[in-house]
Amino acid sequence: MRAQFVLSEIGVGLRRNLTMTFAVVVSVALSLALFGGALLMREQVGTMKDYWYDKVNVSIFLCNKADATNDPACTKGAVTDQEKASIKADLSKMGIIQHVYHEDADQAYKHYQEQYGKTAFASSITPDQMEESYRVKLKDPQKYQVIATAFSGRDGVQSVQDQRSILENLFSLMNGMNVAALCVMALMLVIALMLIVNTVRVSAFSRRRETGIMRLVGASSFYIQLPFIMEAAFAGLIGGVVACGMLMLGRYFLIDGGLDLQQKMQLVKFIGWDAVLSKLPLVLAIGLLMPAVAAFVALRKYLRV
Repeated sequence: MRAQFVLSEIGVGLRRNLTMTFAVVVSVALSLALFGGALLMREQVGTMKDYWYDKVNVSIFLCNKADATNDPACTKGAVTDQEKASIKADLSKMGIIQHVYHEDADQAYKHYQEQYGKTAFASSITPDQMEESYRVKLKDPQKYQVIATAFSGRDGVQSVQDQRSILENLFSLMNGMNVAALCVMALMLVIALMLIVNTVRVSAFSRRRETGIMRLVGASSFYIQLPFIMEAAFAGLIGGVVACGMLMLGRYFLIDGGLDLQQKMQLVKFIGWDAVLSKLPLVLAIGLLMPAVAAFVALRKYLRV
């Protein structure tokens, strides 16, 4: 009987404040969708870092004849066979190196033409202008500085470049987008909490007669507050379900269908469905508990009978 009464009170409250309940559902759904999206964005950045950092190399570019005239690092002229042998021997002694690949000028020219052969500038490049290089695969990509310290400024070495630096701008951009999403999420969350508090306040005021009678017949404070708390929790749960649907649709549209980034950007490793599904219980839990706690706090102030 008590459960039936509580459920009936929940239905009455939702019908009386249908518009505000809808606003709560929408605001909670948007804020939780942004929250889940931010979590997935952070996981995507982490996945891409693990994938690409494991593949990037450290490149040791050697001086050529063209560098000898216009590059301060190559004032002693093009790299000699003896210098190349010395560099290779020192690389083979370093325990942090997994693999060393030597690319000569002809190979570098071929790769350049494959990538930029259709541009106007590519026609002015000749093989003798390309630099030989050693592409070093490290066991731990974080130890780039060891290679840079050992070979930068050495005779015959034009520069030492870590390919990770090329990716840092992309990851910085994605991290910035993640922070922006979290800021918008925080704003939407504040709006949702304000709507929840206001909805509970209006609902409590409209039913002050019923709550007064319940108090007179000996009902406990928690029993009086329970319908209001469950109304807020129910609205929040619906918002959480909508947010989960938005996350799943967003992942499907962006990666599998619609934009189909999985096929268009095959060099990028995207997060799988397991990453999305693992976030849904957290989104639902927050959607259920956040409005309930907000309603409980609001009732302590506004429910006076």
